[in-house]
Amino acid sequence: MAKFVERVFSGVQPTGNLHLGNYLGAIVKFVELQKTHDCLYCVVDLHAITLPQKPEELKANIREVTAAFIACGIDPEKHIVFNQSQVTEHAELAWVFNCVARIGWLNRMTQFKEKAGKDRENASVGLYAYPCLMAADILAYRATHVPVGEDQKQHLELARDIAQKFNLDFAASIAANGYGDAFFPLPEPLIQGPATRVMSLRDGSKKMSKSDPSDYSRINLSDDADAIAQKVRKAKTDPEPLPSEVEGLKQRPEADNLVGIFAALNGETKLDVLKVFGGGNFSAFKSALVDLAVAKLGPIGAEMQRLKSDPASIDRVLVDGAARARAVASKNMAMVKDILGFVR
Repeated sequence: MAKFVERVFSGVQPTGNLHLGNYLGAIVKFVELQKTHDCLYCVVDLHAITLPQKPEELKANIREVTAAFIACGIDPEKHIVFNQSQVTEHAELAWVFNCVARIGWLNRMTQFKEKAGKDRENASVGLYAYPCLMAADILAYRATHVPVGEDQKQHLELARDIAQKFNLDFAASIAANGYGDAFFPLPEPLIQGPATRVMSLRDGSKKMSKSDPSDYSRINLSDDADAIAQKVRKAKTDPEPLPSEVEGLKQRPEADNLVGIFAALNGETKLDVLKVFGGGNFSAFKSALVDLAVAKLGPIGAEMQRLKSDPASIDRVLVDGAARARAVASKNMAMVKDILGFVR
């Protein structure tokens, strides 16, 4: 079986207001993976336009996600940070994959059904074919590992199916061109960060979301220390003391969420947190959580503001990253064209 160089790829949509859930669920893992892998972290702006976008807002959001990556500890010099639309091979390979993937496969994608809703006939073709572009994002670099959340696991499975079908359909050409017995790896999912499901600060039964009308439901990565402290203090709780065992958090979604956030930010387990705060009231726990959240997240917000005040510097990071990404993707795309039989 073919051996592939281990490489991590992941992307974040530039839809504004990255929050604590994005940080603990994904970006912490992105930062950690830099220690062990070659990484490409992409602002997937082509994906963003599957739904209507205001051009100036989109541009600002691309820069904001890039600023968040850097402020959280992603190193754009040692690794590659770029926006998808600057590397045309993503769209080029996506068309190839549109011709490899089957309609039946795409019809099973639950996220399209959720986003399109009842008015499916008016959804864009881009929204429907989104998973083929996601597969191209990963496989343009022949990435072997992809940090994904629960909502993207089905799309990664589709990327594996597309890679496998391409390898089988063109096995003879892959071998004839001297590219081994398989051209694309079957990318493996990586479990994301320390808290894969962070819930709303106002309702522990709902996932933390940038679309929630209440800004008090989430801690934005761009929030300053005062905003972070205020949101933690106002977070919904219940009247009971904190339990001493994790089992006691069941049926107490707000308590479970806040304990989980504390544990994730402090690099420990929920049980570790309850050993210290179990049996006590929420006021002492929240006070400690305020201090921890401000210490961990306050510098990120401050650094994001500093970076965003100089958009030209962010653009330079993206241009440099795109050039380095294109150097990899263009070489792989040239080989894909050889395999397909295109003249170049």
